[in-house]
Amino acid sequence: MRDSRPVLLDTLFDDADLLKNVQQRAIALLKLNKAVKALLPKQLHNYCRVANFRQGVLVLEVANASWLVRLRYEQPMLLTTLRTEILPSLASIDIKINPKLTINNQTAADLVRSYTPKDSKDDTPMRKLSEQSAEQLRDLAARSPGKLKEKLERLAALAGERVTSTASRNKKS
Repeated sequence: MRDSRPVLLDTLFDDADLLKNVQQRAIALLKLNKAVKALLPKQLHNYCRVANFRQGVLVLEVANASWLVRLRYEQPMLLTTLRTEILPSLASIDIKINPKLTINNQTAADLVRSYTPKDSKDDTPMRKLSEQSAEQLRDLAARSPGKLKEKLERLAALAGERVTSTASRNKKS
């Protein structure tokens, strides 16, 4: 299986045993992945997967270092449970970081959901301009010329506002 010599595709298709072995190994790894995920906390499911099992070592991949730390807390329980129930030949668990797991699990919908306020009843985002920042903008506007002064004053007036409307945008302080 670990033969690193190049092989013609025709040879692969002619050798049904080789493809059958690859398929069986892939199915076994998928079943092992399912079993491991059933033992892990739900938060880890999307950021952890079984990469390989060879020579008694289970190789797990995680999305980043923070998930690696969380998985390390679960590692002793996982090792003993897998040894007793599924893999008696399991000697150790090796954990690797694979940043592609983060990219694969994050969708545009997840990103949009993570940036919308949870307690808001409407779709308008809460303003994040503090009063101190607004005061600094007003001081800067006092020393600025013409149009820049107007724009800085309008921006400072938005501190603490929640709804954007044309009336609030044109309001001067």
